[in-house]
Amino acid sequence: MTELKPGDLLLIGSACSVQFSGDRALRLRLVSVDARPTYEGWVWLTGYVLSDNGLAVDKREVYVRRAGLRVLRDTARRIRT
Repeated sequence: MTELKPGDLLLIGSACSVQFSGDRALRLRLVSVDARPTYEGWVWLTGYVLSDNGLAVDKREVYVRRAGLRVLRDTARRIRT
């Protein structure tokens, strides 16, 4: 997996943890990755949960399996030239 960086848009679903299965999956705009040591392959993330129309609705800290994270293509963050 590529390095996570603030601003990334992540899909957090059942591959990350059973607590995010089904309709409990969420899209998270990443703010930070906690540097504290955790179990191998797991990570604490802080970010904003986005609604279907891309608005931040809640700030969350989640503990997830790094291998289950999906970085989504974000059409809202285009580079302007």
